[in-house]
Amino acid sequence: MATDLIPKQFKVSADVWADFESVCNENGTYPSAVLRQLCQSYSLRAGTKAESQELNDRQLDLGMQDRFVDPGLDRVVFRLGELYSGPGGVGLGAAQAEVASDTTHYSTTPAWTNDFDKDSCATWEKNVLGYYKDRKGFSGDCQVLHGDVRELDIDALPAVDGLMFGFPCNDFSIVGEHKGFDGDFGPLYSYGVKVLRKAEQPQWFLAENVGGITSSNEGVAFETILRDLEESGYDITAHKYKLEEYGVPQARHRVIIVGFRKDLGMTFKVPAPSNDRVTAGQALSNIPSWATNQEKTKQSSKVIERLSYIDPGENVWNAKRLPDHLRLNVPRTQLSHIYKKVDPNQPSYTVTGSGGGGTHMYHWSENRALTNRERACLQTFPHDFEFVGSKESVRKQIGMAIPVKGAKQIIEAIMKTYAGVPYDSVEPNL
Repeated sequence: MATDLIPKQFKVSADVWADFESVCNENGTYPSAVLRQLCQSYSLRAGTKAESQELNDRQLDLGMQDRFVDPGLDRVVFRLGELYSGPGGVGLGAAQAEVASDTTHYSTTPAWTNDFDKDSCATWEKNVLGYYKDRKGFSGDCQVLHGDVRELDIDALPAVDGLMFGFPCNDFSIVGEHKGFDGDFGPLYSYGVKVLRKAEQPQWFLAENVGGITSSNEGVAFETILRDLEESGYDITAHKYKLEEYGVPQARHRVIIVGFRKDLGMTFKVPAPSNDRVTAGQALSNIPSWATNQEKTKQSSKVIERLSYIDPGENVWNAKRLPDHLRLNVPRTQLSHIYKKVDPNQPSYTVTGSGGGGTHMYHWSENRALTNRERACLQTFPHDFEFVGSKESVRKQIGMAIPVKGAKQIIEAIMKTYAGVPYDSVEPNL
């Protein structure tokens, strides 16, 4: 990507400058953010090259202006739809993703998003849509559709270039009952398939689920999902990612399926691990006091005493120093993270969104549960990302999300595939 992106001379008409001053006065806003958007908008109007024909005939009508882009580059802006968006892990990753080839700059713009959870929709709108508006100058329409996907009018959804859907994982999780297609949530992947089979098909998609999906229903569920996606007209690549190998400070293993429409003749390659290893201690250091969602969980004196005997990386079952009177008098379950302390020198164990006593994730030295902000850091949400809802609602949103950093890397690999930009890759393991 070109580095000299800001014009050396930038003339603004008197009318435009008056509009700028009026906006500043009305909002009492320090002008830097407003000025950035003004300059981006003016730069686009002043004339970049014609945008890629297939994707961008409609882009100028969206009011979408990226941050400064080399005016010598063509521009491809992928219009995105998202089902089961959650609070916006993949949405923010997509918003941050940008790639440039020798001739073209690639980025994204939102068209619509859907989630069953009202707080998740509010969080997505506040942060993901807010990011597009505040940092990328987006002023177009984006539908934030709160409601059950089974009641969504799929045919009425605007056409998109890319579809993202992290369909609910409850029935595929190895921690849960592992019902697969026999549960309430398993069949929900099919609504993503319905979008892929619309008359105006997306050019690519990204689908995500837990690692346990590959063995649900003795593997039949996963095979069915792959077949349905491929028969929708896509060349697909499925891979189980260990996101701690991609700079995410958490051992989070997720199956991600990427597909390109067959007529494009493109095959997605799995991006190679970045070897950017980030520990939990690094991720939770220097959280600013102004960051939201930092409420602490009230711990009983017995829980605090129990935690004082558990060392970093240990849980209530294997803690070497734990006295007998503080051990749990219940049959040992398959949940190894009961009262488990995070090891500050390793990526943390997997952040979850629900569970009773002993499942909240625990600090290595302070004998307390992690705050929602700390869990969000392990999910690579930025400090200024503000979750909407009660404390338990926020916990659920964070636990169900895709890490922002992982999503951004995969979506940039999608862009590079589309652009023909080479990148290091590994063979898919599924």
